[in-house]
Amino acid sequence: MPPAVSAGSGVEEFLDWLVLERGRAPRTCEAYRRDLTGYCEVLNSRESSPETAGEDDILAFLRHLQSRGLAPSTVKRAMTAVRTFHQFLVIEGRRTDDPGSQVELPAVPRALPKALSEAEVDAILDAVVGADRVSRRDRAMLEMLYGTGMRISELVGMSLVDLDVGGATVRVMGKGQKERILPLGRCALEALTAWLVPAGRGEMEPERWESQHDQEAVWLNQRGRRLSRQGAWGVVKNRAQQVGLGARVSPHVFRHSCATHMLDHGADIRAVQELLGHASISTTQVYTMVSKEKLWEAYRAAHPRAVLKR
Repeated sequence: MPPAVSAGSGVEEFLDWLVLERGRAPRTCEAYRRDLTGYCEVLNSRESSPETAGEDDILAFLRHLQSRGLAPSTVKRAMTAVRTFHQFLVIEGRRTDDPGSQVELPAVPRALPKALSEAEVDAILDAVVGADRVSRRDRAMLEMLYGTGMRISELVGMSLVDLDVGGATVRVMGKGQKERILPLGRCALEALTAWLVPAGRGEMEPERWESQHDQEAVWLNQRGRRLSRQGAWGVVKNRAQQVGLGARVSPHVFRHSCATHMLDHGADIRAVQELLGHASISTTQVYTMVSKEKLWEAYRAAHPRAVLKR
């Protein structure tokens, strides 16, 4: 049973409008229903209603949400629901003014990427030992993820024609079908070369290919099919678990670590932006925040006058 809202509040009509006019997903409408139920309860306690509510009432609801210790993203969603609801009431002629028009949405802190330390990355890569076909593939995949910062979807989408081993580059297709050419460092190139031999990829080739899409793939599973995104995710997770880092590692963590470590070692932020395929420099700048945090940690720990003595 969906939570009830006060009779005549206009919430049900609003939710129908969201679906029919705005094309919002059912899950979004369910969340908005819960948010607006809470809003109507606060209005009732203040002897107000959606038709008479003022900016003070909306701010009272904001304080109510914050007092409950909710996540900033949850508070922002609820306030978005309230503001959109009041816009709807104006559109429908149930109000002539919009009390939420001047209410600013609360800021949601930008989450910093979770990067591994260089020693942790080395531990994962060094743990992939052996000359069997699976070890060759897994080591090459991990070296490529860390060495280039590519996305997992870009990794599994690679075909043999995208590789230029002689030129030490690889072509990947990023978001929005934007192509970019990435350099291959020594470790990635050595691991890739060790995989692209009869004892590596050749051992996973089937007697008969299921499709040309599989035949052209750089990465194969043990059935001789193109490795899926889920399969590649499993490779990363399993190898990280071998050294006790499974809870912290995903394919995207290698991308974060690549960017963070390059900036730590003085790489130009524009070069890192190009490497990662970010459309905006502001996306890449998040990684400089990570590096600054590390700088402050080292400063506070090592400088004799960084922290006041007690």
